[in-house]
Amino acid sequence: MAAKEVIELTDLNFEAEVLKSDVPVLVDFWATWCGPCRTIAPIIDELAVTYKGKLKVGKVDTDKNSGYASKLGISSIPAVFVFKNGQVVDRIIGARPKQAFVNAVSPHIA
Repeated sequence: MAAKEVIELTDLNFEAEVLKSDVPVLVDFWATWCGPCRTIAPIIDELAVTYKGKLKVGKVDTDKNSGYASKLGISSIPAVFVFKNGQVVDRIIGARPKQAFVNAVSPHIA
């Protein structure tokens, strides 16, 4: 189970929570059957706690909500996108060490 700081994103709330967010948003596109997704889950949860108030962190289960994953051209998961002002400003495909995610979000946090 994701940390309570991590928002469950769906095709219905994605626009409001991500595209219209006034803070940068890290979005983890994942699925329950995906081993690498489970590998990075604790890192994503940790980032949500570390950057609380400065960065919104959400997860999209691509099996249940494929709309935005399709629109963004995601063909491999885990896919972690960083959004700022409704635009994709960085992306990481596949499992990576924590520092890769820190490096992706750091330039976009006030």
